[in-house]
Amino acid sequence: MPAPAEASLQTHPWQRWGWVMGGVWLVFLAFPVAGVVDSGESRPRVVAGVALFVLFAAVYIHGFRTMARSASDAEVVRSGVTHLVALVLICVVIHLLVGPASVGGGPYLVALAMFVLPMWAAVSLTAAVVLTTVVVTAFSDALTDTWYLPGIVLLVAVVTGVVRAIERRSILHDELAAELTVSAERDRLARDVHDVIGHTLTAMSLKADVAERLVVTDPERARREIAEVGVLSRQALAEVRAAVGGIRSARLDDEIASAERVLASAGIAADMPTDLTVVDPRHRVVLAWVLREAVTNVVRHSEASVCRVALGPSSLTVEDDGRGPSGLREGNGLRGVRERVDAAGGVLRVLDASPGTRLVVTL
Repeated sequence: MPAPAEASLQTHPWQRWGWVMGGVWLVFLAFPVAGVVDSGESRPRVVAGVALFVLFAAVYIHGFRTMARSASDAEVVRSGVTHLVALVLICVVIHLLVGPASVGGGPYLVALAMFVLPMWAAVSLTAAVVLTTVVVTAFSDALTDTWYLPGIVLLVAVVTGVVRAIERRSILHDELAAELTVSAERDRLARDVHDVIGHTLTAMSLKADVAERLVVTDPERARREIAEVGVLSRQALAEVRAAVGGIRSARLDDEIASAERVLASAGIAADMPTDLTVVDPRHRVVLAWVLREAVTNVVRHSEASVCRVALGPSSLTVEDDGRGPSGLREGNGLRGVRERVDAAGGVLRVLDASPGTRLVVTL
C-alpha cells in the first residue's frame, strides 16, 4: 500500500475514500455471522460472537483508513501489523466462543497482509490461514458448509497479490519517470552551460589576446577590445543565469552575428548567410545552438582561414578549410550538439572537406 503524504490526501479522493472499497467486501461477513446465529450456542455466546464480528469489521476499516493517512512506508507497515494482530486475536476469541465461524475472517486477514507485509511474510500468513481453515472445518460439523473457504482464501491472496504487484510497478514507474526527468534536466543544463560558457570564453580569450598584442601599438583599439571582454563577461553571466533558470534560448540571427564577431577576432574570414527566412521557424532554435558550438569548434581546433555557413529549410552546414576531421575527438561540445540534434529527430554528420571539415545537420 502506498504511503501518501498529507498534502496528497487533500487532492486524491482515492486515498481519502479507498477504505470504502475495502469495506464493501465486509458484506460477506454476513455468512459467518449467520453461522454464529445458527451455531446452537447459548444466547450470550451468540451475542458476543456477533459483537466480535462487528468489532472485527470496525478494526479492519480503521486499519485501512489509518494506513491511508500514514506519512511513510514504515508507518503503513507498523499500522498494518498492529491491526492485523488485533484481527487475529479477535478471530481466536470468536473461535473460543462459537467455534468454526471464526474462519470467516480468514480472507480479510490475507487481504490486509498482502498490502502491508513483505511478500514472504504475506505468503506465509496465507499458508497458515489456509491450513487453519482446513483443520478447523475438518474437525467440525460445518465441513459441508465451509469446504469452499480455503479456495476463497487462496483466491483473495492471488487477487490482492496481483493488485499489490501492479501498485508496486506503478510506484516504480513513477520513481523512474522522476529520475529520468531529473537526468534530462541535468543534461539540458550541462549542454546549455557548456555552450554558453564555451562560446563566450572563446570570444573573451581571443579579444584578450588581441588587446595584449595591441596594448603598445594601438592602445585605443586595445581599450575597445578590453571593454568588449567586459561586455562579454556580463553577457555570459546573464546567459548562465538564464540557463540555470531553464529560460535560456538561442536566436539564429543573434548567433549569426556572434559567429561573425568571434571568427573575425580569431582572424578567420566568415562567409555567412544573409537570408534567414529560408529556415523553417520550428528549427531555428536548434540550428542556432548547433551554429554556436560549431563555430566555437572551428575557432578552437580547426586552424582555418575561412569558415562558410549555409542554411536550408531544415539544415545547417558549417565548413572550414582547416586541418580536417582526422583525429577529431568528440568532446562535450560536439556531443552536446549531437544530443540536441538527436532530440530534434535530426542527423549530424562530420565530413572531410579536403581540406578542412564539413559539419552537416539535417532535421
